[in-house]
Amino acid sequence: METNRQQRIARLLQKDLGEILQVSGRDWFPGVMITVTKVYVTADLSIAKTYLSIFGKDANEVIGQVEAKGSEIRKQLGQRVRNQLRHVPELRFFIDDSLDYIDNIENLLKQ
Repeated sequence: METNRQQRIARLLQKDLGEILQVSGRDWFPGVMITVTKVYVTADLSIAKTYLSIFGKDANEVIGQVEAKGSEIRKQLGQRVRNQLRHVPELRFFIDDSLDYIDNIENLLKQ
């Protein structure tokens, strides 16, 4: 169960990561739309598990590119949250497949 502090920090990170990926992501990942769907922060606030929804290209390929830019993304995130957080959590990126799961359930229900 997440504490209120973890939830607040997760919302802050989700908002700022979304803005970073929208603005800088245009240059880094042309032809791809990346949305930050959920962020989970560990209890010690050292790791942020970030779930991304990717449209436009192969999701596994884009996740690899995002991980390669991870240090730059973390640096920009640190500049944005420097007044709220003492340490910027390590970012781990995952593909959010909840939309595929919903489509699968809908197809099963139609049959």
